[in-house]
Amino acid sequence: MRSNLDDEHRADLLCYLVIAQLIARARTDDWLRTDHLVEARRIWSQAHGVSPDWFESVRLGHVSVQLAASVWAIELLQDVEVLSRLVTDARQLDYRSPIVRGILDVCAARLKTWRYEM
Repeated sequence: MRSNLDDEHRADLLCYLVIAQLIARARTDDWLRTDHLVEARRIWSQAHGVSPDWFESVRLGHVSVQLAASVWAIELLQDVEVLSRLVTDARQLDYRSPIVRGILDVCAARLKTWRYEM
């Protein structure tokens, strides 16, 4: 089965997962558990009407931890209140935020280096 994500959706989902990882780390001092990562992907997929296949979901989840760990050193991204404002009440990313746009740019750049075997 092939993913029905285009490049824009793929970057958006990865950004959503990275921010979810950062929120989890700020709240619990640990990255998302697998079940919470799956739930975050499901919430995003329902809101956007598209979904990665299971293999791509696993790969995006893995990359989300890598990227979250790489930006975790930025003190501002360790503040749960700041991070919580990056997601709207409708559980969508707030694209008005320069932080969201910056993380989205990082995600898009990372995905350009990602070779797909699908």
